[in-house]
Amino acid sequence: MDIERHPSHRHTVAILSRGDAAARRDATAQNSRFVHVFEALAAVGIEAQPAIYDESFAEDVREQLLAIDGVLVWVNPIQDRRDRAGLDALLRDVAAQGVWVSAHPDVILKMGTKEVLYRTRSMGWGCDTALYQSAEAVRAELPTRLAAGPRVIKRNRGNGGQGVWKVESLPTSSMIKVLDATKDAPEELTLDDFLRRCAEYFENGSVIDQPFQPRLSEGVVRCYMAGDRCAGFGYHKVKALVDSPAARSEAGPRLYTSNAEPRFQRLRRLMEDEWTPQLTSLLDIARLDLPAIWDADFMLGPVLPDGTDSYVLGEINVSSVHPYPDEAPAEIARRVADRLRRKL
Repeated sequence: MDIERHPSHRHTVAILSRGDAAARRDATAQNSRFVHVFEALAAVGIEAQPAIYDESFAEDVREQLLAIDGVLVWVNPIQDRRDRAGLDALLRDVAAQGVWVSAHPDVILKMGTKEVLYRTRSMGWGCDTALYQSAEAVRAELPTRLAAGPRVIKRNRGNGGQGVWKVESLPTSSMIKVLDATKDAPEELTLDDFLRRCAEYFENGSVIDQPFQPRLSEGVVRCYMAGDRCAGFGYHKVKALVDSPAARSEAGPRLYTSNAEPRFQRLRRLMEDEWTPQLTSLLDIARLDLPAIWDADFMLGPVLPDGTDSYVLGEINVSSVHPYPDEAPAEIARRVADRLRRKL
């Protein structure tokens, strides 16, 4: 052990989020939106401190992180038109110097982008998923896929529904109907007009294409994971990509439950015993490198012969999972404690 870094043998971590200079100056565990994570970490003997980040004082943040054992990062891929390029470079640097980073940018690239839907399409949560590297590939391949039914187009990196579209062909027109996940009403466009709207998606990434799931209006199940253990569930009926006004009117806030929720025990078993091990194997992620908190969003697929639900993966969130079930901070803390014990 590095005695100079850990003179008290007490593990230390930072909780990193975006903010300005005033937020950095005034940040405390008590006024943080992660106050329950701070409390849970303290309960397992880990000393935690806030780390407010902005590109304008990145070097101060770097010095802070190099003095501690680990950092838990809550920063969106895109926020206020800023990306994570500078932050990710900083995190790679401190990780190379021995600081544990969760989630590490390289892990995010493997499991936290939409491309994971394509790479895991053969798993039990997968479906008929295509990947396009260019607008020309969309133009060549999408019309054939639309002939079989509506599709959902997703940019590789984004959050909050940005860059997600429902696309369907029109029976008596060469136009297509598109519905932006952040909007309420669809539009009719030519395929070329639609591709012009998507042009920026190909500047530094790919585009994913999945079949639209007809049961979307019944709700989306979010399974929260702390490493490879389930930390709870969220369930809500959504408006995004739902056409029916009646179904949209039923949309509401996400309802959180513990990992013991009876309704989702089959999903918990699948995630813990089958899908997460398959995911780490397929993507070459060490179990200990799984994020301290991440989640997987599932749409309901076809009902199975025994009457149970099947699940179709729609997204994995890794960069900034918040909020989460009340029980999740304790699971996060256990995950962090275990990882730091093994690290040191």
